[in-house]
Amino acid sequence: MRFVRFLAILICLCAGLSGNPPGQPGQPAPRERGDWGALQYLLGDWTGEGSGGPGQGAGSFSFQPDLQGKILVRKNRAEYPATRERAAFVHDDLMIVFREPPDQRLHAVYFDNEQHVIRYEVGETADGGEIVFLSAPEPSAPRYRLTYIRTGADRMKIRFEIAPPGHPEQFATYIEAAARRAAH
Repeated sequence: MRFVRFLAILICLCAGLSGNPPGQPGQPAPRERGDWGALQYLLGDWTGEGSGGPGQGAGSFSFQPDLQGKILVRKNRAEYPATRERAAFVHDDLMIVFREPPDQRLHAVYFDNEQHVIRYEVGETADGGEIVFLSAPEPSAPRYRLTYIRTGADRMKIRFEIAPPGHPEQFATYIEAAARRAAH
């Protein structure tokens, strides 16, 4: 009973904090950028670019530091118009990038509104031009690879690939897109 009361008090205290530092009501806590190496390029708000042809979606995403710069949070939203084959739909997802102690290697966990959960290891090419999120191979599950390719100071290409169960290196492109950094 004492634990339940403690938990209720803790929840009330946390809800009352609302993310604002003491003495500064109504002002959000500053976001610390930290040193994310090649991932530093991803920080900010991005808008998808495309031809806008029938069936193609429109979307945007952001990479923002959180927890005083200890994690990166990517939020993504893609809206797809109706076609003859399917109704319009919206895809939302959230990804958290973090350093795993003790070696501080980068990892990420992805969640979406379709109930997918993907765990990634994060790496980069030798020249830093590509950032690769790669899931571990599992014999009975697909393997995923998400790649951000720097194409300019404020532009990138994005490629999402899937390898079938039992064939962890046979990636096929599922989505290709381009994005530009949103003007502030």
